[in-house]
Amino acid sequence: MKQTNTKKYIGLGVAVAALVTGCGKPPAEPVEATASDQLFGLVWATNVGGGAFAGADGTPYAAEESVTGGETGMIDAVKGAQDEGLYRSYREGDVRIAHPLPNGDYDVTLHFAEPDEIGGKERLFDVYAEDQRVMQDIDVMVFRDGKIKSALTVTAPGVRVEDGELNIHFDASKRQPVLSAVVVRTELPRNDEWKLVWSDEFDVDGAPDPDNWNIEEWPARKVNDEDQAYTSREKNVRVRDGMLEIEAHVEDYDEAKYTSGRIQSSGKADFLYGRFEIRAKLPRGQGTWPALWMLPSDPFTYATKCGGDTDWQGNADCDAWPNSGEIDIMEHVGYQMDHVHGTVHTKAYYWQTWEQRKGRILLDSVDEQFHVYALDWSPERIDAYVDDVLYFTYINEGKDWEEWPFDHPFHLILNIAVGGAWGRAGGPIDDSVFPQQMIVDWVRVYQKSN
Repeated sequence: MKQTNTKKYIGLGVAVAALVTGCGKPPAEPVEATASDQLFGLVWATNVGGGAFAGADGTPYAAEESVTGGETGMIDAVKGAQDEGLYRSYREGDVRIAHPLPNGDYDVTLHFAEPDEIGGKERLFDVYAEDQRVMQDIDVMVFRDGKIKSALTVTAPGVRVEDGELNIHFDASKRQPVLSAVVVRTELPRNDEWKLVWSDEFDVDGAPDPDNWNIEEWPARKVNDEDQAYTSREKNVRVRDGMLEIEAHVEDYDEAKYTSGRIQSSGKADFLYGRFEIRAKLPRGQGTWPALWMLPSDPFTYATKCGGDTDWQGNADCDAWPNSGEIDIMEHVGYQMDHVHGTVHTKAYYWQTWEQRKGRILLDSVDEQFHVYALDWSPERIDAYVDDVLYFTYINEGKDWEEWPFDHPFHLILNIAVGGAWGRAGGPIDDSVFPQQMIVDWVRVYQKSN
């Protein structure tokens, strides 16, 4: 099986070296903090209903504190998380949080797991922080791909504390809320050690720069049961007025009912480690499924059933995916507006085993506002951000390629899928919303200056 140099990859004449995320400032509140805590702005973390817990990413969860109400419970086992033990304990009922914090803005991450054998829409609740609703209609089982006893991580950015105490409560419409853990962070200033090594500012009208991008031409149903055909037409992919526009349409084309665009950088911009930032505005409407993501430039690095010139994407007889990995910087499905997802896929952890490693962040008006979707990828960890808010982390536990295939070069992909297995999960495609665009202002890749 092919082995890849895990320290450095030379691409586009640039050495994209292994990175270590930049140094930070002390937490907003004095706590016993490790270097990792200071690195990522940790302020407070507690294991609801349980004792002290050390997270895989170095986060020290205090034994339950500042949490009251409801009843404690235990789950025998939880899937879908590196910190499985964190989700086993929980509280259910009229749960309330009151924790002293200096006044300021905080990013609040809540961890959940559904303990009971229930179906969708059987447990629904809202979350209020400082009397502002920050999460609506949380359905832990549905949000976790329709499975109980699976870990769900949801981040609400920009919670403002003005009275010296963070207060969180829940409002249930069905059953009672459940909660497994709380993490509070502050945003850290950008480290000045980053160096820009590659970018596309989309400043020349016409087709995307052919030195940077390949334009895919695919039929419908090739992957993920997606409903669109990808074309290279200007109607679907173009650069205009300093922006990349990927546009999806309702139209009959090549035995498909929809068309859209997908560009990728394989062979032109391949990277091993770095910080990847994409400033974009997303489409809206049920059936849209935009993504900013990465696939291996040699998909057969860890494949065991195929290689060479095999057309591996959408090929059930080839295990290039998920063996060689996938990194999703951003995914969004239009039936659940403003929920943004960051995910990794590996042989050990992907949807078919119900061990998918993922996180979500709740934003405002992703179809009306630009956000910077970002990813830090090093030999030790992968961290996903939106506007510098950390909401998902995946740690290299040093096991094997089945858990960490992220030691070889990957390339960037930007696309809008229409429908597909996930895009239609919330119901039929809403043809009335089309055409829809994903507008990308720029794509930038950084490495450490050292």
